[in-house]
Amino acid sequence: MRSQWAFRPKKRLGQHFLRDRGVIEDIIDLSGFQSSDMVMEIGAGLGALTIPLAERVGEIIAVEKDSRLIKMLEDRFSKEGIAKVKFVNEDILSLDLKGIINPSKNKYKIIGNLPYNISSPFLDKLIRHRDLFSKAVLMFQLEFARRLLSSPGGKEYGALTVLIQYEAYVSPLLEVSRESFHPRPKVGSMVLAMDMERPHPRRAEDERFFKAVVNGAFAYRRKTILNSLKRALDSYDDEMISGALDRCAIDPMRRAETLGIDEFLHLASALKHL
Repeated sequence: MRSQWAFRPKKRLGQHFLRDRGVIEDIIDLSGFQSSDMVMEIGAGLGALTIPLAERVGEIIAVEKDSRLIKMLEDRFSKEGIAKVKFVNEDILSLDLKGIINPSKNKYKIIGNLPYNISSPFLDKLIRHRDLFSKAVLMFQLEFARRLLSSPGGKEYGALTVLIQYEAYVSPLLEVSRESFHPRPKVGSMVLAMDMERPHPRRAEDERFFKAVVNGAFAYRRKTILNSLKRALDSYDDEMISGALDRCAIDPMRRAETLGIDEFLHLASALKHL
């Protein structure tokens, strides 16, 4: 049988296959998944996570965009008699999640070694479908992971940080070196856990508007919060935004990256009620 490492990765798909058995076991152990869990794996690849995970959980939906890999995995799992894995040959970004997950059943958990180029759009999709999932264990480029973990005042802190931490409790699980992959990526990686059942305790009155305020505030990072919002929120003039900032005790000269989630929530509420 041809070695799995003879398989030629597709650069355009961002394929970097995890091959360090120790790291694989650490990820599965740290995920905390139980035998009753239903899990969706994003990017099954060569099955490095899929195979040991199948021994730990109740069922798996393994999503993989590359049809060559799907055929290889289906053949392998059939020969090994592993029946609890359903393979889906789709792009996760266009996949109809509610078409394959029954929302009336218990929530699924997610695990995956994401191609770096889809990290942001996938997280956006995860947020939009948060009612389907209770937890996500995902590997990201190290710099991207640090953005998701960052605190107000840091250079990595941005709109994505605020919106992800609003939706889930984010914690680091494991840093992974370049040498753990084939082929080696240019940068290191980090595995994060996102507990979707532990969102930020304070909730927005209007979540769509809250997200618009957060995105608007960070749209012009070098500008003050006042000037950023003036540019981003067309229906609000200088006086209205200044008044809302004053009611929230937020200095209009501050920049967006210095505001915490509660300050953004307070500000969104103040603007909403003008």
